[in-house]
Amino acid sequence: MSSTLEEQLRNAVNSVPGWSWDEVDVAPLDGGVTNANFVAIKDGKKHFMKVFGSGTDSFINRDASNDASVQAHAMGIGPRVLHFDKKTGLEVAEFLLGYRASTNADYAHRVYLESVVDLYKIFHSGQPLSETKTCFDMIDEHIEQGQSLGAIYPVDIDWLMKQYMKSKSAFLAAGLDLVPCHNDPMPGNFMVSEKQGILTDMKMIDFEYASNNERAYELGMFLGEMFIDEKTSLEMVERYYGHASMDIVARVTVGRALADMKWGSWAVQQRQLQSWDFDYQKYGIWKYARARMVFNDPRWDDWLRAL
Repeated sequence: MSSTLEEQLRNAVNSVPGWSWDEVDVAPLDGGVTNANFVAIKDGKKHFMKVFGSGTDSFINRDASNDASVQAHAMGIGPRVLHFDKKTGLEVAEFLLGYRASTNADYAHRVYLESVVDLYKIFHSGQPLSETKTCFDMIDEHIEQGQSLGAIYPVDIDWLMKQYMKSKSAFLAAGLDLVPCHNDPMPGNFMVSEKQGILTDMKMIDFEYASNNERAYELGMFLGEMFIDEKTSLEMVERYYGHASMDIVARVTVGRALADMKWGSWAVQQRQLQSWDFDYQKYGIWKYARARMVFNDPRWDDWLRAL
C-alpha cells in the first residue's frame, strides 16, 4: 500500500464517528475499477468501505449516488449506507454476508436474468432521484471530456457519432420515459445469495451512476452487458413491460447500442485519467465495436422509425 493511499485511508477511517485507525482492520477488496474498495473490520464486524477514485467527481454526483443508495435500501433491494462523506471521499456500507458478486456465467441461467429484471422494476418504480442525467447527457459529457483530454477514438468515430446523433434525435422526438435508473449493470453490481446452488436473493450495489434516465436504456444496457441473445432479450422485455411490441423492442434495442457508445466513450476518457491496472482503451474500443454491430444491422433505421 502506498504511503499516500495509507494516509488517505487513515484520514477517512478517523472521520467515521466512533472509528479510530488503530481500532479498525482494513484489507483491500478486488473489483474496483474507478474506486478503491476495502473490507473494514470494527469490533469483529465487517463493513464495506469505498475510497473514491481520483478524478471521478468530474462525472459522478456523489450526493445523488448516496440518495439512490438510501432509496434502494428502503425498497429492500440494496445494502444500508452507514456513513457517507464526500469531503474525505469515503463511503461505508453494510457488508452483505452470505452474498457473492455475480458473474457473466450466472446469466446463462434464466433465473438470474429474471431477478435483475425484477430488481429494475422495483427500483424504477421509486420516487424520482435528485439528479436527472440521461444516457445522452452522459455520452455527450464523456465525448466532450475525452476530446479535451486527447482521448484516442476509433478511425470511424465520425460515422459512429452520426448514428448516435440519429438515435438521439429519434429518441427525443418520441419522448423519454424517465425513471430512477442504476445505470451500471456490470455483473459485480448484482450480489447474489444462494442455497445449495439455488438463487435465493439478489441485491444491487454501487449506485454511483444512478440518475433519472430512460427506462428502456437501462434494460437494453443490461441485456447487452450480459450478451443476451435476441430471443431471450424479447422474453425479458416481455417480462418487464408485460408485452414486446415493436416500439418497445426498438427502444430497448437502440438503448443497447447507446449503452455501448456511452461506455466506449467513458473508457477511452478514463484511459487519460486513471493509472489502474486495467486496459481502458481496449475495453472502450470493444464497446464501440459492439455499438457498430447494432448500427450496421439492416433493421437499424426501422428501429429508429419505430421509436
